Amino acid sequence: MIEFKLPSLGADMDKGKLLEWRVKPGDRVKRGDIVAVVDTSKVAVDVEIWNDGTVHELIAEPGVTIEVGTVIATLLEPGETSEAAEAARRTRPAPAAVPVQAEPAVIAAATAPAPVGERRRVSPVARRRAVEMGVDAEAVAGTGPHGSVTSEDVERAAAAAKAAPPAAAADRQGQMRRAIAAAMSRSKREIPHYYLSERIALQNATLWLQAENARRPVTERVLMAALFLKAIALACEKYPDMNGLCRDGTFAPAASVHVGVAISLRQGGLIAPAIHDVQQKSLTQLMQDLTDLVKRARAGSLRSSEMSDPTITVTNLGDQGVESVFGVIYPPQAALVGFGRVAEQACVVDGGLRIIPAVMASLAADHRVSDGHRGALFLAEIHRLLQQPETL
Repeated sequence: MIEFKLPSLGADMDKGKLLEWRVKPGDRVKRGDIVAVVDTSKVAVDVEIWNDGTVHELIAEPGVTIEVGTVIATLLEPGETSEAAEAARRTRPAPAAVPVQAEPAVIAAATAPAPVGERRRVSPVARRRAVEMGVDAEAVAGTGPHGSVTSEDVERAAAAAKAAPPAAAADRQGQMRRAIAAAMSRSKREIPHYYLSERIALQNATLWLQAENARRPVTERVLMAALFLKAIALACEKYPDMNGLCRDGTFAPAASVHVGVAISLRQGGLIAPAIHDVQQKSLTQLMQDLTDLVKRARAGSLRSSEMSDPTITVTNLGDQGVESVFGVIYPPQAALVGFGRVAEQACVVDGGLRIIPAVMASLAADHRVSDGHRGALFLAEIHRLLQQPETL
């Protein structure tokens, strides 16, 4: 029997609220299938299964908060009988689950509670609409077929909650800020950071992008951010001690480069889901993936692998007007790269002073895994790659 445990959906997550099961006992599933929706302190996430099998038992009930690592379901392995699984189940301790109270504003918005023990029916569109509007879909009265919650129900609940929105919004943002603070405090407490920075000339990259985009349809144009992502990924292949996870003092380099992208949410706060296998993707594909990731992050439709898989993170605050950013590493990762704004700056080029586009790139790295010498070489490699954009 396979025990499916609630995965960690980010460095700042130690528990999550199960919102919905997308499967039922007897369903066959394969690795990568969406089986549940879990609300972290930041966003609702579609949780993927990690094994092939048949759903045997759904242990956790929607509406409860569950510690990361708790068994929430069991699967039958290929060829396994339910009798053998039942024998194993009787020896398993009961999972711990902590009920969660709905936010006051959301309680006021609900016109009728769900019957005790009945699983709420919430359409995917309504679920995402609820995330966008800051409404707890589990507490909304449904008027759809069989009492299901529709997007219209969510909008009515949001309108009804406007009488006391500051408290609800403040509570949600407060939860997110506390979660971020806990993760960053842990990072600074456990990880001996060192910081480096490098001013990178972007004249070649800017001219190449202008010429390249002039040949492309508007929908396929590439931004500088895609070049940054690809350069980081290729540099990680050359310097693998920047790309991987450090747990219990032991670093494990990652087999691929899954770049976590820091994204600000409309309701406040920050998350950093991953774009997978960045080193293998074209700039066109990276631009599409980045656009899609930002859109889904802000709509509350991320996948669990996107939250749990980053091997290095990039934060880009250039659009906020800052010259440079020195970030805090997301544990258990070992490095974070930051970019400030791309702006016309005085740079020495071929022995002369010129005004050209440039950006300040920074590196925060784990001194248990690498040192300043390696970090400097890593930043220099990113610099070199961005001088040859046609090779990315």
